[in-house]
Amino acid sequence: MNLEEIKDLIKLVSKSGLGKVEIEREGFRISIKGSQSEQIMVQATPMTATPAPVASIAAVPAAASSTPAAAVEASTDDSKYITVKSPMIGTFYRTPGPDKDPFVNVGDSIQKGDKVCIIEAMKTFNEIEAEVSGKIVKVLVDNASPVDYDQPLFLVDPA
Repeated sequence: MNLEEIKDLIKLVSKSGLGKVEIEREGFRISIKGSQSEQIMVQATPMTATPAPVASIAAVPAAASSTPAAAVEASTDDSKYITVKSPMIGTFYRTPGPDKDPFVNVGDSIQKGDKVCIIEAMKTFNEIEAEVSGKIVKVLVDNASPVDYDQPLFLVDPA
């Protein structure tokens, strides 16, 4: 991961209001934490036995903007459903293109490995595949909305 990619991640955390971002790649891990006071903490950890360098970077306060959609809490009747979660931070897209139909809709049956959405991260479009088979019960995120790592995206009925 180069310096420009790290700067882009810091800007994303600052602008989107995300609380925490963690990325792990081939022997390298970075954790970026934002807070209410607009102070951003960056911690890069090489995956070796050496101590991790820690840097504190004060971000420019972001203008009041709409916050990312809050994760929907599962109610008691939703407990029988499996939650498909975001494997990364980025922008959630339900369709492969502006004039295309959504990958999945409520009521659609999916199989393990089916593409369910795209998440754009650092100008790369990542197709997200279902890890479970079942029927889509609910779409929890609006199209073109920012998503956080491990944020629920879909509810799937495995029955």
